[in-house]
Amino acid sequence: MDDTVIRVLLVDDDAEYASMTRGYLWGFQNRKFELTWIADGEKAVEVLAAGGVFHVVLMDYYLQRQNGLEIAKMIATTNGSIPIILLTANKDFRIAIEAMKFGVEEYLVKDEVVDTILPRTIVNVVERAELKKLIQDAEKQKLLSLRKTEAVQELVVTMCHEFNNPLAAIKISTDILTRQKGDEEQTKLLGLLNQSIGKLEKQIVKLRDLNIQK
Repeated sequence: MDDTVIRVLLVDDDAEYASMTRGYLWGFQNRKFELTWIADGEKAVEVLAAGGVFHVVLMDYYLQRQNGLEIAKMIATTNGSIPIILLTANKDFRIAIEAMKFGVEEYLVKDEVVDTILPRTIVNVVERAELKKLIQDAEKQKLLSLRKTEAVQELVVTMCHEFNNPLAAIKISTDILTRQKGDEEQTKLLGLLNQSIGKLEKQIVKLRDLNIQK
């Protein structure tokens, strides 16, 4: 993350605040920010839905046509993985609680966003989102591995069952032939066949036991 340019989508209909935001993000701890400003919330949704790549959305709650929560809901349906920082003019914990349901990671009051607070918050949110994704990917890989293991175990059970049925039939037939009188060569062949059957039975037992231990 240290060498990555953090791409920020600012959704705010206040041109002056957009200019201030650029200033806040300039030269923060040698971090690089790329700010894209869109004044209209629905336009921002369209940009994201069209494949616009951003690390974080910085959005004002008070927009002209729809508020920030409504836009956050729309973003959640099209690009739910992108974190959102909501900006408001005053503290309203009801809005804050509602915001957390729609991908809003942080809730900041505009008048309190001075100096390094905004860039530090953005960095923290982006790093937290990346960590969350790493955890989700690890869990997904773990689940895939578990499913593969279960598939292998199921295959082993099926193989053991498929081998046991014909093997049992062969063993019965061999026992019947063994009890019948035959010449020396037939007796020898039946003895070798019984030995092979015994070895195969042991291998099946080992395979079954190994599968149970897993």
